[in-house]
Amino acid sequence: MADEEKSVEPTDEPKKKSPLILFGVVGVMMLAEALGVYVLMSMGGPSTSGAMDDLAYVEDEEERLVEVLLVEDRFINISTGRVWQWAATIHLKVKHKNLERVETEMAKREAEVKEGVAEIIASAQDRHLREPGRETVKRQFTAYVNDMFGVDAEGENRVERVVISRWLPSPMDF
Repeated sequence: MADEEKSVEPTDEPKKKSPLILFGVVGVMMLAEALGVYVLMSMGGPSTSGAMDDLAYVEDEEERLVEVLLVEDRFINISTGRVWQWAATIHLKVKHKNLERVETEMAKREAEVKEGVAEIIASAQDRHLREPGRETVKRQFTAYVNDMFGVDAEGENRVERVVISRWLPSPMDF
């Protein structure tokens, strides 16, 4: 039986391959993929575009909006039972073609403009004066100036919008 024992001969075991080869193959594949993506993106990417020269300007000078000071003053409101003084600076956005007419009309009716603004502020409810966007008061001012300055030859209002740049309340009864 001893003869029958199979002699175990050392068999050639496969050599373990170095992990560096695996990392090298993976690295080469990643570089090839990155190169392929770069080539595809550079070929199929958006074309270059140049900036427009006069992007900041409206093409038609007559349609360009201009700011005009309507009134800068202090106005009183007592709708809460307490006297409040509102420091207000109100501007109008007017198309350039209507600028001369609006300025002429404002010069003729300066006292009437201040009186109209004072009436709107004096008769407004406190919650309308304190709205974050001042929508109600702006709407009332817009209706007032559109009534005062009217429409142009094309049937459009001469005043595009009302801008309230300063709107500060202060109590008067210390």
